Amino acid sequence: MREPVTVGEALARARAALAAAGVGDAGREAAWLLGHVLGCSAGALLARRDEPLTPEAREAYEALVARRSAREPLQYILGTAEFLGLTFRVTPAVLIPRLDTAVLVEEAVARLRDGRARRAAAGGPATPAGELRVADIGTGSGAIAVAVAHLLPEAQVVAVDVSAAALAVAEENARRNGVAGRVRFRLGDLAAPLAEEGGRFAAILSNPPYIPEGDIPGLMPEVRDWEPRLALAGGQDGLAFFRRLAREAAPLLLPGGFLGVEVGIGQAPAVAALFREAGLVDVAVYRDTAGVERAVFGSAAP
Repeated sequence: MREPVTVGEALARARAALAAAGVGDAGREAAWLLGHVLGCSAGALLARRDEPLTPEAREAYEALVARRSAREPLQYILGTAEFLGLTFRVTPAVLIPRLDTAVLVEEAVARLRDGRARRAAAGGPATPAGELRVADIGTGSGAIAVAVAHLLPEAQVVAVDVSAAALAVAEENARRNGVAGRVRFRLGDLAAPLAEEGGRFAAILSNPPYIPEGDIPGLMPEVRDWEPRLALAGGQDGLAFFRRLAREAAPLLLPGGFLGVEVGIGQAPAVAALFREAGLVDVAVYRDTAGVERAVFGSAAP
């Protein structure tokens, strides 16, 4: 029989194992994993440091630590990720939602709200029929589509992905966050399902694959070895999907509607140029919380 260990001892061993495996914030992640096993917050473990772990809890914890030591992303192990105050289920079928994407959603929502307010101030209806149709191309976990629907109760969102497995996760996340009735999911390649839908959109948003093929081997193991390559690889120069989005999505916008995309570090000038070539106007670039040029927007002529 193995000698019993306390919560504190288990945490110390896990912290050492994770640090040896190259996990950056080993102490915090060790606590998150144990909190997950014990069904409590990581902060609550401090008061339980001298409590012995049951054999079952110890076995479960060691299995999770082994997975994280293999550099499987913490979010896949825990099964969830947070984005803009919402909780999303995540699996290896979808990219893990990141704070990088927040600026895309926040700017899109601000623009849609501003347009509604300006119409109301002019004495018109706040939400003319069809004007708050929003699309999310390459929805993955559904983070963008679900967040927009949550923040804009009048929005009707179409979420597109080429992966049926990703769409299944996204549909679950729409239900989990109470917006399933206003998000419709379509299987297909980029803007093709939107064209089939008919009509035009007030906003089309996308966080497409944008990592150059040659950069993928140098990514962190959590990304390179675990997240879906389909959601990462953006062609030889990382711009392949932006070229197609500018060409295929721009004609589907309402007059004054906009296309907004997340971009990789250093890509904003090239993507802005692609938007202008596609006939979009008022092209603008926005920085994320780290100061990186992270989102590019362009509008259809009024």
